[in-house]
Amino acid sequence: MNENVRDCVVEGYRDLIDSLELPDPDDRHVLAAAIRTHAEAIVTFNLQDFPAARLAEFGIEAQHPDEFIEHLIDLNQAKVCAAVEDHLHSLRNPPKTRDQYLDTLLRQGLPQTANLLRVHCFAA
Repeated sequence: MNENVRDCVVEGYRDLIDSLELPDPDDRHVLAAAIRTHAEAIVTFNLQDFPAARLAEFGIEAQHPDEFIEHLIDLNQAKVCAAVEDHLHSLRNPPKTRDQYLDTLLRQGLPQTANLLRVHCFAA
């Protein structure tokens, strides 16, 4: 990941952890890293542990992955579809059909993403 995603390693956030309050103290490092990187969003299935009011203090919001991917598709549908096709074709063990790929997304809790990809990327 370090080679393909520039600036993916966050450093210099540990000093913030103890000063932060979240419903689950084990999630404080996520917020601390988001603060240090000036992130606008924390993408998580775990929305209840990242209260909007607490994150708003830092100009950050928590987004469900389905919502985040919807925004990506709105920003650049062609690029997202190309990335999805690349990912689908890279799957070897086991390989997946488009329908199997979408079923996997559904099982992972991404129904909106599966529907949007079906409509925008996999339409026949």
